[in-house]
Amino acid sequence: MKTIKSLYIVDDDKIYHFLFKNLLKQNDINVETTFFCNGYDAIEFIRKNKDDVEMPDLILLDVNMPIMNGWQFLEEYEKMVKDFDKKPIIYMISSSNSEVDISKSKDFDGLVKDYYLKPICREDLEKMFVLEEV
Repeated sequence: MKTIKSLYIVDDDKIYHFLFKNLLKQNDINVETTFFCNGYDAIEFIRKNKDDVEMPDLILLDVNMPIMNGWQFLEEYEKMVKDFDKKPIIYMISSSNSEVDISKSKDFDGLVKDYYLKPICREDLEKMFVLEEV
């Protein structure tokens, strides 16, 4: 089993950031967490720090954000990921239960592992944070 030690949360909702931090704490999940409010900030951080900062184990990516949404993030990320030694697992996290969004996440097979609806619950965390080695 592989345990998640670091993660990026890419989501524009500051309340979700707060709630997610509390959910981690309530479930005794100690993980180094970096928050980004849109896909552009996350992509730029990755681009500028890819040689100096180790990629996280996990990225939780919102679909709908200003400046650069989750799909645009994935398009840019896909161009860069081949150069990474460590390839994070990405989960789409959204309040959208649109079949279009859920289906689109499957178009990024190999990048996006699964699609979860907000709010994230304990069972979702268990699925995300304890994974089999690949």
